[in-house]
Amino acid sequence: MLDGTKRSNIKSGMSVAIVLKQDQDTGLLTDGIVRDILTKSATHPHGIKVRLMSREVGRVKEIY
Repeated sequence: MLDGTKRSNIKSGMSVAIVLKQDQDTGLLTDGIVRDILTKSATHPHGIKVRLMSREVGRVKEIY
């Protein structure tokens, strides 16, 4: 399984599961397709921040 903390593993159009800001306490994941990659750095310990096609923003936890 690809690592959601590395920016190089994530491309626009990929299917991912993210955790939304309001769901960080519960760990609830939201599935979607990557629209934009918002994190500028190569890695992030909590996951790369992306915007989905649905316009939701969160950090990548799983890559499908």
